[in-house]
Amino acid sequence: MADHYHALIWIDHQQARIFHFDASGPDREVVRSTHPHQHLHHKANSGDSGHALPDQHFLKEVADALAPAGAILITGPGSAKTELMSYIQRTHPDLARRVSGVDTLDHPTDRQLAALARSFFEKDARMSALLHG
Repeated sequence: MADHYHALIWIDHQQARIFHFDASGPDREVVRSTHPHQHLHHKANSGDSGHALPDQHFLKEVADALAPAGAILITGPGSAKTELMSYIQRTHPDLARRVSGVDTLDHPTDRQLAALARSFFEKDARMSALLHG
């Protein structure tokens, strides 16, 4: 895949929908977790958080898919987006510097994600030009 300027990712614990944007338009990629969906129930005084540990292999695959991007927006409905950001900060500091934002977003359609990406990255580019121009 050729280097892309922008990437928007929508992630939960089961899948990541990644949209790469370049001059020719968006390119969509899906990365799926190999871990089955787990519902854990926390018992009082058990000493655990009641949450499954993040799937490190899944997070690595997602980070690898984001590697060509120059600017990245991470979105999603739950904790997977912050788990991904923490993973990227720990293991790929160069990639972490290219993350422009992390936003909560429920379950949008692909069309809604593409529109959000266009709007976000237009504003991001204008802000960057003001700060560095």
